Amino acid sequence: MLGRSLARAVRPRLSRGLATGETYDMVVIGGGPGGYPTAIKAGQLGMKVACIEMRGRLGGTCLNVGCIPSKALLHSSHLYEEAAKGWGPHGISADNVKMDLDKLMKHKAKTVTGLTGGIEGLFKKYKVDYFKGKGEITAPGSVAMHPMEGGPAQTLSTKNIVIATGSVPAGVPGATVTVDNDAKVIVDSTGCLDLEKIPEKLIVIGAGVIGLEMGSVWRRLGTEVTVVEYLDRITPGIDDEIAKKFKQILEKQGMKFKMGYAVKSATNEGGKGKLVMDPVGGGATETLEADVILSATGRVPYTEGLGAENVGVKLGARGMVEIDDHFATNVPGIYAIGDAVRGAMLAHKAEEEGIAIAEQLAGLGGHVNYDAIPGVIYTHPEVASVGKTEEQLKGEGVAYKVGTFPFMANSRARAMADADGLVKFLIQDGGAHDGMVLGIHIIASNAGEMIAEGVLAMEYGASAEDIGRTCHAHPTMSEAFKEAAMSAYGKPIHF
Repeated sequence: MLGRSLARAVRPRLSRGLATGETYDMVVIGGGPGGYPTAIKAGQLGMKVACIEMRGRLGGTCLNVGCIPSKALLHSSHLYEEAAKGWGPHGISADNVKMDLDKLMKHKAKTVTGLTGGIEGLFKKYKVDYFKGKGEITAPGSVAMHPMEGGPAQTLSTKNIVIATGSVPAGVPGATVTVDNDAKVIVDSTGCLDLEKIPEKLIVIGAGVIGLEMGSVWRRLGTEVTVVEYLDRITPGIDDEIAKKFKQILEKQGMKFKMGYAVKSATNEGGKGKLVMDPVGGGATETLEADVILSATGRVPYTEGLGAENVGVKLGARGMVEIDDHFATNVPGIYAIGDAVRGAMLAHKAEEEGIAIAEQLAGLGGHVNYDAIPGVIYTHPEVASVGKTEEQLKGEGVAYKVGTFPFMANSRARAMADADGLVKFLIQDGGAHDGMVLGIHIIASNAGEMIAEGVLAMEYGASAEDIGRTCHAHPTMSEAFKEAAMSAYGKPIHF
């Protein structure tokens, strides 16, 4: 964990007001959710900074083909499903509910365009030089910018280089899966965001966050969705109890699962997807067919063409850039953040790292508390977590207590007819930090918002009793958060 004690940082040699063509204080390679906040913060701190983005639009995968467009589709498809069949408990019915997929996709595109343009406006506001092209490190302190439109490279001289190149979809290990997003049969997460018609059947390879979110979008629109997973559980890394409950909810909604299967191949057979798989525990090979097959087995760092080999920047497993606790690589003056380095591949984690490295290079105490990074799955209900899982605490030999509270016992959730899920607290049992919150896990329609209270509590070292004795408005779903905390150190009131 990068704590507040890591305030010792390299004092910068700021070059405010330098003429064009002179040395930058910082060049950021990549304009995604890690890169563009780095550049903005550096500009706010008075540095002369440049950002190179090869996509031609700022925001990276997250804004262009990831977090934002997928959330637009998730929200719109949820509204459609509610209108089509989800309002019954409230006495509301609607006939002939239809989905205009073309209009939905235009809303998604408009959302993305507006936000990317907003970032360009912030670059101008904070005097960040923006280059549309591919950045290549040619020597310490030197970055070649290869323009998108072609032509000769432009050399940018700089005192510090920040690698923020993000990640790309991973392949399926040991399998023949050739993604062709243009053909729209074997697709990755990018292709699944741009389908031109609602498929009758969709196979999702991988029961992680991306697969379950995209599977949820198309299931709501009427697609039969089958998820194929190598492991015997969904959402690796999520608390096991939460994962089991989450799978039950998804199955109740109509999503199908084939657990414990190793994919051998996924091919386009005359415009239809054919998936061949073997049971991990042994048995006969099975074949599934669908209109679309989504490969969603995670992501890997993107370092292609970065020029790491030109200067000897050390790369680890799967091309990950190796760094120390101050985001520094083994080459002086070169740093890396976000999906390109260790840790969770999350947009907000990358942003925190970007702001931290900019502050450190400005002589400030930039830090990231990795024990308080939330994760959210934006299905309905949502799944959100922060801190340790039960499995991690058991593995570390930490004494802990558990407190849970179901939304079925929460008045607001019952009134909304949206009571699937629970809040789960994990707290220290005994010792100097008895009662301190170690982890929080939530399944709820607004879990992604509710988890922020848990993140703040953990950042300030709160105990479950601190939360349990804090007044929460009634009736709200956040009362379940308070009661789960009470359950961890004593007893809840309403369960």
